[in-house]
Amino acid sequence: MRGRTLPRFALALALTVGPLAASADALNPPTVRLDAGKMMGRWYEIARLPNKIQKDCQGGTSDWVRTENGFQVVQTCHKGALTAPPTEWRARARMIDPKTNARFKITYFGGVLTLEYWVLESRADEGWVILATPNGRSLWLMSQKPNLPPAAKSQAVARIKQLGFDVASLEFPLPARN
Repeated sequence: MRGRTLPRFALALALTVGPLAASADALNPPTVRLDAGKMMGRWYEIARLPNKIQKDCQGGTSDWVRTENGFQVVQTCHKGALTAPPTEWRARARMIDPKTNARFKITYFGGVLTLEYWVLESRADEGWVILATPNGRSLWLMSQKPNLPPAAKSQAVARIKQLGFDVASLEFPLPARN
């Protein structure tokens, strides 16, 4: 699967995340300012709402590298077990809210699929961020380390609940190996 364009995957991802324009206005979650430079580097998936694309994904990471037009993003996970071969998605990201950098679009598969993501919480001092799609169907808790300390994790989950998400539905995949 590495390095190949997967139209079926793009279609499945679009169906999983769903239409964004109509739902974004209905949900309109609050966003927070983000220092775009803080997005660079490796991010580890700590928790997520279930979605079809990441079913059985373990050890999820997202690597961000600054480019002239935004960022190059490589997302990786291991289906079923950390010892499974990596599944990788390459994308381009650009900030669409330059005043706050709280909203960005990621384009997958050379432009076949573009999705919008919002930063709902950023705790740079603790190294974690909450991202979601505007329609609220997809959410991720990401960290700059493979594991969050228990107090920070509890604080992040409490914030997810405060934002109106069902924390009982959160999945906590196995952490990536450093």
